[in-house]
Amino acid sequence: MTKTRRGFTLASWHDLKLVVSRADVVLEVLDARDPMSTRSKRLEQMVENMGRELILVLNKSDLVPREIVEAWTRLLRDRGYRAVYIAARDHKGTRVLRRTIKEVAPAFPVIVAVTGYPKTGKSTIINALKGKHSASTSPIPGSPGYTRHVQLYRIDSKILMIDTPGVIPVEGGPLERIIRGMSPEQLDDPVKPAMMLIEKILKHNPYAIRSAYGIAETDPLKILEKIAIKRGWFYKKTKEPLIEEAARTIIRDYHRGKIPFYVKPEDYF
Repeated sequence: MTKTRRGFTLASWHDLKLVVSRADVVLEVLDARDPMSTRSKRLEQMVENMGRELILVLNKSDLVPREIVEAWTRLLRDRGYRAVYIAARDHKGTRVLRRTIKEVAPAFPVIVAVTGYPKTGKSTIINALKGKHSASTSPIPGSPGYTRHVQLYRIDSKILMIDTPGVIPVEGGPLERIIRGMSPEQLDDPVKPAMMLIEKILKHNPYAIRSAYGIAETDPLKILEKIAIKRGWFYKKTKEPLIEEAARTIIRDYHRGKIPFYVKPEDYF
């Protein structure tokens, strides 16, 4: 395992390679709102080189219109990947995922490694498959319930699952690396990534900020200022809007699915 300078634990590529080598099947958990930004080609190549079975799991599908998540799933399947979508928080899609794992399993019991970016819902998927809450999970990186070491769970008599801390791929975009690699409270400067996130959200849904916060504004900095003003957050000395706290709120609400946002396949291809 490796730690960020703030003590936030992530899986190293060496650790991930060891986990994949122990597994028969590897789940790469993606955020259904933006699957391509949470994919790791390096991980997928590693899985292929080791001869393991790969399943792409689009989680948080409850935050995306059904026709959009189905379009993403079809696109990935057309490109030769096994792909399923799931809303682990609501236990939707678990039967399909369980069946898909058993279809590709070379033998039983099958060992399944659950991999992916932090906060794509890996532990929540394991809880949903078990049918009970076997481990505490949280939507905010670095907060209680976040997976800090490799854990093995028995799903049933035929499936064992390895849960690991998230891994931030070297090829990952700067925004995802920042907002998923550290909790909002641990960011020295949350304003820059929050502004980047706002720009990304508004690009795909111009009405998202208005829907979530009642703010009809398009400039990221002004949005942060107005959120701070609406919530009464000000610096004590200057009485200026406390935009850092507004920035952390944006990132936190994004993780919790409170901001209506998703990317369509045609926006990528």
